[in-house]
Amino acid sequence: MQALSRRLARQSFNHSPAISSLKSIYPLSDHYYGADHPRMGSTLATKGVGHLIRKGTGGRSSVSGIVAAVYGATGFLGRYVVQQLAKMGSQVLVPFRGSEDSHRHLKLMGDLGQIVPMKYNPLDENSIKAVMAKANVVINLIGREYETRNFSFEQVNHHMAEQLAMISKEHGGIMRFIQVSCLGASPSSPSRLLKAKAAAEEAVLRELPEATIIRPSVMIGTEDRILNRWAQFAKKYGFLPLFGDGSTKFQPVYVIDVAAAIMAALKDDGTSMGKVYELGGPEIFTMHELAELMFDTIREWPRYVKMPFPIAKALASPREIFLNKVPFPLPTPDIFNLDMIKALTSDTVVSENALTFDDLGIVPHKLKGYPVEFLICYRKGGPQFGSTISERVDPEAFP
Repeated sequence: MQALSRRLARQSFNHSPAISSLKSIYPLSDHYYGADHPRMGSTLATKGVGHLIRKGTGGRSSVSGIVAAVYGATGFLGRYVVQQLAKMGSQVLVPFRGSEDSHRHLKLMGDLGQIVPMKYNPLDENSIKAVMAKANVVINLIGREYETRNFSFEQVNHHMAEQLAMISKEHGGIMRFIQVSCLGASPSSPSRLLKAKAAAEEAVLRELPEATIIRPSVMIGTEDRILNRWAQFAKKYGFLPLFGDGSTKFQPVYVIDVAAAIMAALKDDGTSMGKVYELGGPEIFTMHELAELMFDTIREWPRYVKMPFPIAKALASPREIFLNKVPFPLPTPDIFNLDMIKALTSDTVVSENALTFDDLGIVPHKLKGYPVEFLICYRKGGPQFGSTISERVDPEAFP
């Protein structure tokens, strides 16, 4: 009865003489607030992600049509990718293997029910398929820069990516697959991590030639694993070791720019499919120059110990030797990570003819300024300690 009364009321409203005269002056449409109106349409191209059902203005409470399974969502880059996906109204499937606390910070990033945590085991193919069952986009962020007793470099960085690509191919409904690798990935690299990442790229493109490969450089951000570790080490021991002579070059990039690049590749018209992008910041730093930026931000006098690579490797080797020979887990390596030290023996910068941020329409941030402001928490006198380089206080001046 209610439906019938609403239908009759609507018919009388549309045929009312007053409404007819009003429509002649101000043309009205019954579908003005529908998804077909330009303001309500999504900017997501259909060629890259297929014919999706989209509605809303493209904000948090809209429906983008994307159901993305983000493997590695609980990591450093993962939180920024999830935030970008949720902000455009996508549903994000968050596979996790840790405790319930590992993903709770992600729940707030999306609208109600849009962030879906799913317990899974990366060694169990059926649990991976269960996560991917309802997805139409897969983003693989899984990676680790050190080995553990349970997972080797090859298992985490190569075999898991290959398995995801194979399952996505069998799925049949995955419209986009984005694999996040590392800048400098090469079969000839001295680093086992970079070798495994190169093997993963080859395996993914073999299974899914239309996959997009993203190679970010060293990522800088609030939860990063380079400037935070350097600052903690410098605060604890009063100096920072420079491997080699500190002249190794790399091109650090702001983590938010990398997340934005992934979204740009996902939302394009399919031009990024089957391509490899190398993402580096606008500036090239040596290890010494980046350490100077860190000391400048925390307002401490820079103190270095130049450490030749053979000595650094010798100090980092015991963990690798005893990793699988002792009946207990060993501490996580920080500064003295053997594989990271090996990677630092060669420069890691964007190739000359590579596809970069420019090809995705993104202007990356310079590091000095906001991207490294998180380091102010390491200032011994508080965030307002000092205002210029000349006001940095020698640590020996404090009792």
